[in-house]
Amino acid sequence: MAKCGILPTRSDIFAPSGQADLDAMAFTGAYAVRAESLRDLLGVYDKELLMLERLIHQRLKGHVGYHAIQAISGVGPTFAAIFVAEVGDVHRFPSARHLCSWAGLTPSHKESDKTVHRGHITKQGSNILRWAAVEAVGRYHGGDAVRPTWERVAKRRGKMIGRVAAARKILTLVYYGLRDGHIRALDRQEAA
Repeated sequence: MAKCGILPTRSDIFAPSGQADLDAMAFTGAYAVRAESLRDLLGVYDKELLMLERLIHQRLKGHVGYHAIQAISGVGPTFAAIFVAEVGDVHRFPSARHLCSWAGLTPSHKESDKTVHRGHITKQGSNILRWAAVEAVGRYHGGDAVRPTWERVAKRRGKMIGRVAAARKILTLVYYGLRDGHIRALDRQEAA
């Protein structure tokens, strides 16, 4: 678009209104062919994604934990499916701390005699689970249940460290949601 001197008026060009804007833009030559080709590919990808989302929904329709963890702000059907698939049987973890450690979201701790070094998160374990937990915090900061943790840590240590701390809290809520079929901490937040 920039090579043709066209500036988009919308930030989300892939929304329906953005597609209407693309129809009205005057691309010339090879740029018109390329834009049409990319829009066709997006249509094919959207169809494939819809098919997979339906399949995932059918497989997890009766999974109580899958529905329970969607109550966490920032966790929708896709992240819930990732959590269910990556965690598997949640009963193999004795506590939520063990799940957070397995996901690599706990700080490293090295100790020798009287010297203690605490460092960055270990990043050992499931990359996908760690990524999903951090991304679930991204937009809403975990909602009312997690936001105070994010704000407290972000104010003191920075936004990214706050995101990781909030991701640990989200993963803790995921643990209880998968184990018990509901999240009592969220019930208390709604009651307050």
